[in-house]
Amino acid sequence: MTTLQKPLGSGFTAYTTAIDVIRNIDLTGQLAIVTGGYAGLGLETARTLASAGARVIVPARDVNRARQIITEIGGGIEVRPMDLTDPVSIDTFAHGIVQSGMPLNILVNSAGIMALPELARDSRGNEMQFSTNHLGHFQLTLRLWPALLRAHGARVVSVSSLGHRLSDIVWDDVNFERRAYDGWSAYGQSKTANVLFAVELDRRGRDYGVRAFSLHPGGIVTGLAKHMSIEQLKNMGNLDANGNPVIAPERDMKSIPQGAATHVWCAVSPQLNGKGGVFCANSDITGVLEDGMLNTSNQPKEQTLDVMPYAIDPVAAQRLWKLSEAMLNISF
Repeated sequence: MTTLQKPLGSGFTAYTTAIDVIRNIDLTGQLAIVTGGYAGLGLETARTLASAGARVIVPARDVNRARQIITEIGGGIEVRPMDLTDPVSIDTFAHGIVQSGMPLNILVNSAGIMALPELARDSRGNEMQFSTNHLGHFQLTLRLWPALLRAHGARVVSVSSLGHRLSDIVWDDVNFERRAYDGWSAYGQSKTANVLFAVELDRRGRDYGVRAFSLHPGGIVTGLAKHMSIEQLKNMGNLDANGNPVIAPERDMKSIPQGAATHVWCAVSPQLNGKGGVFCANSDITGVLEDGMLNTSNQPKEQTLDVMPYAIDPVAAQRLWKLSEAMLNISF
């Protein structure tokens, strides 16, 4: 895996926007599904794919709110009901896609929650961040598998972040049943799961034309940070003294169009043809961190956008797949 996890020299940078990536790409006749596609990075991704001619479907828990937002930005995007923490809701949404006979060319698993201050669980008893960020998308992807196969060349994009560095999978206590809950550790574990999911999905899907990618979009102030106070965001450098988002792409602090660029690059770029299972940032494949240092330079870990080795470990990826099937009582 580490041999695949090397930058391509894509020509894009931290300043690249989603529109820059989609330029000269024609998605006419293609179907894309974008979870979280009515807010923040998901909305920018959905809008950009639609601008290139794709038919975009956005599953949403709050359908009325989503439709109101989508209506304001124009056509090409359809909203259907789905809740990532509700297995019946996921199955119903996916059934509608599969039974329609439509091929699914692009699936962007972008929806997520971050740093819940208190432990919360879904209806099955699973920790809420792991449930929303990983398990819901795992179930959705498996249920949509027939539609992905019909595309004869589909991509699944799993939106992770550098938050994966906060925690590996804690295999003996994923759901915080025996350890003290920490919102950031729970978030980190779910983001590691996003990367591992792409690794194993790509292994299982590549012979069928389904390739998978994971990514870090950058540091962007969106609704994802709703559980953080204004003062916290200021202290972290994400907001300036006036409460406005700091935009400094050279320090990985991006606008929403810049943050969505890697989503779109993973979803459509011909530079990734024949590739998969890799972690990306700044519209390129990243390097791998080894012993806290980048293995190709002397940059310290905090100054790189590279992936932790445990997040692309193929053995761990297979282990997570089996664990996820057991937790959801479903199989591939």
